[in-house]
Amino acid sequence: MDARLTELEVKLTYAEDLLDVLNQTVYRQQEEIEFLKRELLRLSQQVRDWAPAEATTAREELPPHY
Repeated sequence: MDARLTELEVKLTYAEDLLDVLNQTVYRQQEEIEFLKRELLRLSQQVRDWAPAEATTAREELPPHY
């Protein structure tokens, strides 16, 4: 009976350690996702700033001889 109890305690300790590692991984991934979202917003704003003020259509872009 003692051997089984010891084995269960060891398994529980490994499971708790694994859970801690997984929690840390999820936390780091969430931080990275938040960083990437902020970076995407910054880059999309930068692209909008570079875009011409007027929207042109394909018809407006045709050369004059058409």
